[in-house]
Amino acid sequence: MYPAELVKPMREDLTNVGFEELQTAEAVDAALAKEGTTLVVVNSVCGCAAANARPGARMSLQNAKRPNNITTVFAGVDKEAVDKAREYMIPFPPSSPCMALFKDGELVHMLERHHIEGRPAELIAENLVDAYNDHC
Repeated sequence: MYPAELVKPMREDLTNVGFEELQTAEAVDAALAKEGTTLVVVNSVCGCAAANARPGARMSLQNAKRPNNITTVFAGVDKEAVDKAREYMIPFPPSSPCMALFKDGELVHMLERHHIEGRPAELIAENLVDAYNDHC
């Protein structure tokens, strides 16, 4: 597990723009039980999270349509929450970073690490915006 002081700025990269941090399995269950749409970002300390995933997630929120709830779990830190979130993401294999959009608790869109790594944040935001326009 990563030290809290190391991941604090990486957490704040999302929480400062309104993402709710989910740190327990119960918090994940509660978030995904909510009506409407919920984005779950599996945050990470890796370079593609910093350069692509987090900026892309933030940019996507500029769209007129956006999820009702925006949440995040942190891989390598909040193990219980990440494991629970990944259960909801089956059949996709675990990866971090990744992003999943749920509608009424059902997975409707998934961005795996291989969709994020090496792609500009703008492309990731565009992918999410397309999903928001379809499902939100």
